[in-house]
Amino acid sequence: MGSIRVAVLAFDGVSLFHLSVPGMVLGTAQSGSGEPHYKVSYCAVTPGMVTTDQGVGLEVKQGLELMASADVIVIPAWGDQSVSACPELVEALQAANSTGKLIVGLCLGAFVLGDAGLLDGKEATTHWAARDEFAQRFPNVRFRPEVLYVSADNIVTSAGTVAAIDCCLHLIRERLGADVANRTAKMLVTPPHRQGGQAQYVEYPVPQLSSETHLSEVLTWARMNLSGDLSLDVLAEKAKMSRRTFTRRFKETTGTTVSKWLNSQRVARAQELLETTDLPVECVAGEAGFGTALSLRQQFSAQLGTSPSEYRRMFCREMHRAEKTAESLTSK
Repeated sequence: MGSIRVAVLAFDGVSLFHLSVPGMVLGTAQSGSGEPHYKVSYCAVTPGMVTTDQGVGLEVKQGLELMASADVIVIPAWGDQSVSACPELVEALQAANSTGKLIVGLCLGAFVLGDAGLLDGKEATTHWAARDEFAQRFPNVRFRPEVLYVSADNIVTSAGTVAAIDCCLHLIRERLGADVANRTAKMLVTPPHRQGGQAQYVEYPVPQLSSETHLSEVLTWARMNLSGDLSLDVLAEKAKMSRRTFTRRFKETTGTTVSKWLNSQRVARAQELLETTDLPVECVAGEAGFGTALSLRQQFSAQLGTSPSEYRRMFCREMHRAEKTAESLTSK
């Protein structure tokens, strides 16, 4: 079997990291005899020099005709999602789609696929920070903001930056099997499959609230006392409001209910404890205010798509790896 031909689009402002991920991951996939499974090449709308987001200039010798001869087409994170893909690129992608080629949009590259109409009626995802814009701009897409990547027929899209690695490992797993994908992940020193979704990485900013309502002070106090009694009566009294007024103003200000807000804050606290301590899950549940490990597991599953134990394994693995790296550097 010959190598699988991959065409990666390069353009001014392209993420140097995303541009290198397909070659790094797919290029690492090898057969038992050591032969590469993928041949990764690069193209541009107009061949010539392109400048990456890191200021590094690269010469791209091939144009969009490369897409016609490729088996897989990869669009890295688009530099500015508010700028639509040019007609030449849209036409090339539509032609590739009409022949059933595998087309991948990494991170904000999903916007390009959306511009080409390739996502209509399909499931797709992108970086969580652009989820509202994506959902508004492509209303016919079945948007999946909670996942790291999603396949829909011949179209694959991924979430934020590092999810590009997860996505490319998925491509290997689907085409060549779990053994090759696991071997590739081992060479890259990365998990072959991360549990959960990008909801784990969404930032929950502290809302900037008017001090006149006392809500800002109440929310700050609640975050510092998540393991205590944070019933609606307690919070309303702290805010010097009636239950009804507090509930209404809380929803108007934060856009969510008190119970949902508390659950999200408690999950965030549990994440912190799982990452930084060796406390048993039952103790983490108590410290975060869930009371029982079962309640913690239910909220982790609902909000993050994973379990507390799996979350700890993933993040502690990265922490120990960093510690070992630091130790090796200091010992030299």
